[in-house]
Amino acid sequence: MFIEVLANMTWFSILLFLIGMILVIVELYVPGFGVPGVVGAVSLIAFIIVTGQNTAQRIILAGIILVICAVLFVVFFTLLSKRRLPKSLILETSEEGFSGTRDMQFLMGTVGTLLSTCRPAGNADFNGMKLDVVSRGEFIEKGATVEVIEIEGNRIVVKETIGTNE
Repeated sequence: MFIEVLANMTWFSILLFLIGMILVIVELYVPGFGVPGVVGAVSLIAFIIVTGQNTAQRIILAGIILVICAVLFVVFFTLLSKRRLPKSLILETSEEGFSGTRDMQFLMGTVGTLLSTCRPAGNADFNGMKLDVVSRGEFIEKGATVEVIEIEGNRIVVKETIGTNE
């Protein structure tokens, strides 16, 4: 029976199988929305339909694919437990713990231009970096020159200054 399945394989069915397996592997290693996994599963189902001539052959192909996927999952989770995955999949922590925001302290004292009216929240441009900012409650017109006076997490507080943005 297995030999008959192999005899039914064409270049198209082999291509469907390879695309499906590659996309399933991509789904394991690339965080995202599941699109590669879904497309890979559809490709593998199409492989089963195209290659199998009867129900028995299709069941054998589905079993083979399930075993291969199970082996891939075991390998993936083994690597996960040994921390041998790509850096993009592992959350880095420091002694202080995880911080969800970038350290923006380098902006302290930086002068920029408001891109929108600040009432009290708005957007400002600091040397090409466009950031969300807030004032201490005051209304500041669009185009005004502002200076960063306080940074707390991702909250950047500005005040209006006299002069031009240099």
